[in-house]
Amino acid sequence: MTAIDPRPLVGEPVSLDLLNTRWNDEGVRQDLLAGVDGLAVWLAANGLDERFTADATTLRHTLTARDALTALVDRPGDPAATARVDTVLGHGRIRATLTAEGPGERPEFADPAWGPGWTAARDYLDLLRTAPDRIRACAHEACILHFFDTSRNGTRRWCSMAVCGNRAKASRHYARTKES
Repeated sequence: MTAIDPRPLVGEPVSLDLLNTRWNDEGVRQDLLAGVDGLAVWLAANGLDERFTADATTLRHTLTARDALTALVDRPGDPAATARVDTVLGHGRIRATLTAEGPGERPEFADPAWGPGWTAARDYLDLLRTAPDRIRACAHEACILHFFDTSRNGTRRWCSMAVCGNRAKASRHYARTKES
């Protein structure tokens, strides 16, 4: 039985979900990937627990991928950050397959411990191909979460309107009433 996922934002694409394994809670930085148990929670949340093992080596490689993706999301186009993500991608490849059901693809890894991190990096490539301008950091100054904006008009600013959006509105209201 896997523990409950304590993160405030889940369900984002796997690359951004990996970034969201760090969050602030009442001003205190939390990290789901502080240990192997947290990795097991993250793997389960993303449907990767059947394919990959939550162990120390997988945790180390997944943290390497998270740090590389964080650097690239924070500094899009930065050559060093791009090279770090490319290094993670170098640990896996897509193999074309043909089965009775038809053509397909399957990821392959020389070391399966790179699988979760590689999967997240590969997903980030898909987001870049789809809509790079929809990869966003929450606009609240105290929030470090990321999301893929799927709103119709592409103007989402908050990881959660109920949490960060409401905090921003309350603080604007407080500032206005204080001025009066």
